[in-house]
Amino acid sequence: MRTDISFKTEDGTILRGWHYLPDSRAGKVPTIVMAHGFSAVKEMYLDRFAETFAAAGLGAVVFDNRNFGASDGEPRQEIDPWQQVRDYRDAITYAQSLPETDADRIGVWGSSYSGGHVLVLGAIDRRVKCVVAQVPLASGHDNARRLIRSDYFAGLQAAFDEDRRARMAGKPPAMLPVVAEDPTAPSALPTPDSWAWFSETGRTRAPSWRNEVTLRSVEMFTEYEPGSYVGFISPTPLMMVVALGDVLTVADLALAAYERALEPKRLVALPGGHFDAYVKDFDASAKPAAAWFVQHLASR
Repeated sequence: MRTDISFKTEDGTILRGWHYLPDSRAGKVPTIVMAHGFSAVKEMYLDRFAETFAAAGLGAVVFDNRNFGASDGEPRQEIDPWQQVRDYRDAITYAQSLPETDADRIGVWGSSYSGGHVLVLGAIDRRVKCVVAQVPLASGHDNARRLIRSDYFAGLQAAFDEDRRARMAGKPPAMLPVVAEDPTAPSALPTPDSWAWFSETGRTRAPSWRNEVTLRSVEMFTEYEPGSYVGFISPTPLMMVVALGDVLTVADLALAAYERALEPKRLVALPGGHFDAYVKDFDASAKPAAAWFVQHLASR
């Protein structure tokens, strides 16, 4: 069962999404708090993951990140990773307030950029009792160095500086495409599979998705280091779902972060690339995640 929801963050911004419940339940249920990755909106397959969790007897609170999709927030299309972490924490508070939620059995699920967020959340918010990080960002700096040619970096940093001067002068923030058909053209996610997935999924499932972010979003990406928190998650159980062919949030960085995590932990290795976790490898990613949540939340 799915219902539309909205809630206010601590700073008064309204976030909107869905609340999923199992079709049959007795009493309060463990609940998973979920949001999407870099620029993506909830219609981009988060419904399928939440449905899988509900079929396993779990509730789910799914929301669009501020400045995107159905949620409020300004400037539109801006991604501040630390603000998104704070919004996740407000979403946990909201989920705990629902009469159907067992407030002592909260899990968090994230994918790609939000896969990095849930690593941070698992370390800093002990209301979280179980974590699943799918194809997560581990290091903004190292990942950016993989995605951006070294001879382009000085020009990018100069663009960051110029954007900062322009904003200080009262001009609107500079914008950048999320993806481009030509992987050598300026974009935030310059891989061919990023173009293919966002273009197709935006057309078929998520008409509210827009192919642009603020340039400042990319600057904040390069400064964000969620993998530095992974050693602090224990004793909260952690599952990491890593796509071995991932060239966006590159697999070896995620695997290295997993090695730094303490027990209890589990690694699920997918054979495909980053976006296969949502489609071709969906069962291989969603079903182990649901089982992990059931194992560590249902018996609490």
